[in-house]
Amino acid sequence: MLDAVPAAVAALLDTAPPAVPRFPLSPLAEGEPVRTPDDVAVILRLRALGWGSKRIAAEMGCARNTVKRYLAQTRWVPAAVPPRPKVLDAHAAWIAERFHRHGGNADVVRQDLLRELGVQVSLRTVERAVAPLRQALAAAARATVRFETAPGEQLQIDFGERRVVIAGVSERLHFFVATLGYSRRVHVRVFRHERQSAWLDGLESAFRAFGGVCETVLLDNAKPLVLEPRRDGTPAAFHPRLLAFAKHWGFRPVACAPYRARTKGKDERGVAYVKRNAVAGHAFASLAALEAHLAAWTREVADVRVHGTTGEAPLARFLRDEAHHLRPLADRPSFQPTREWVRRVQADCTIELRRNWYSVPWRLLGEHVRVLQHGERLTVHHGAQVVAEHQVASGVRVRRIDPAHLAGISGHAIRPPASSPVPSASSATPTPSSADAATLLRPLAEYAAVVGGEWAA
Repeated sequence: MLDAVPAAVAALLDTAPPAVPRFPLSPLAEGEPVRTPDDVAVILRLRALGWGSKRIAAEMGCARNTVKRYLAQTRWVPAAVPPRPKVLDAHAAWIAERFHRHGGNADVVRQDLLRELGVQVSLRTVERAVAPLRQALAAAARATVRFETAPGEQLQIDFGERRVVIAGVSERLHFFVATLGYSRRVHVRVFRHERQSAWLDGLESAFRAFGGVCETVLLDNAKPLVLEPRRDGTPAAFHPRLLAFAKHWGFRPVACAPYRARTKGKDERGVAYVKRNAVAGHAFASLAALEAHLAAWTREVADVRVHGTTGEAPLARFLRDEAHHLRPLADRPSFQPTREWVRRVQADCTIELRRNWYSVPWRLLGEHVRVLQHGERLTVHHGAQVVAEHQVASGVRVRRIDPAHLAGISGHAIRPPASSPVPSASSATPTPSSADAATLLRPLAEYAAVVGGEWAA
């Protein structure tokens, strides 16, 4: 429209109008052409020069009321375009209810629309209609309120899996991690499974490591512990053995909400910390070596690091504020039953127990030893000394061999795999070959040391 302005007026308008911000939409009269920001700038400038609205309207070729409206607004406002009606606007409340009922599944909502209301639309149409609802649902799922517990109030437990090289063989191991809610101290145990006995054994180990019991233990909805997860605010149905275990130790079990793992986020982060820091990239000669490494890592790394949330070392926070709030163990016996056997060490430096074999130091060949099973832990005693420790084998005809027990036989070490099936299924007790028997002979120098002189052939 600047072309229609007289030359004298154009000379006064040679400077560009200032940038016009966006404002609410202005209603557009029927049949009126849309005015651009430049048109409105000319109208406002002519008004500043003293022109009347009638003269401006004649010059700009528009209605006088249009000029008056822009002069009243003192700025350009885009024309208001009436919203286009949508097919699903009339069913907005019904769609919102079904969207939340179906957990955000737009395709199921589309099916319900056709089946119940007879409204046939495409999936994309439904997705556009529920887009604001989906954003709100995602925000609610991400929203988390940090929940801090008092000293001695809560212990969180969970399992994590990771493949670890044991004696040259990659095994899938299960790491039990217990985290104190206040101090963030962690306790780690390693198992070859996640059965109920492993959960209870890990809990007892945590109680003894921390020197006391918390008021509550927050746990996942694992099948060995929870028969029926809680729903709609109802309490979970715990396994009777877990309830008996809790009564024995004096704590209250609490199950987190299903599919809400961050309910016990402190322990979730603890599990990730163990997998990525304690065992990442390491290989171990035996399971006992891995457990010794975890104990040293807990003592030298996890307990003394500065925690990112509390800003303190977990051990220092525990000793100062939490240790005296735990319920004392008071010499309470273990809930897990203890079984005992007496076995003789066989020629291949193993003992046989319920169709499985466990290694002992080769120097005890032919000796009688006492075998104790407590939960998932098997200890071998010779006199008052513990000479071997193993995890109970879950199957049959399994050999649990610690290479350290065979080191030094005839000047060299035998390094069998950590767990291998027995070659022959016809014999419950393996018989070593003549070559193996030869390697099990003690060096003559040991006999010389016993009798106090050189051995004479």
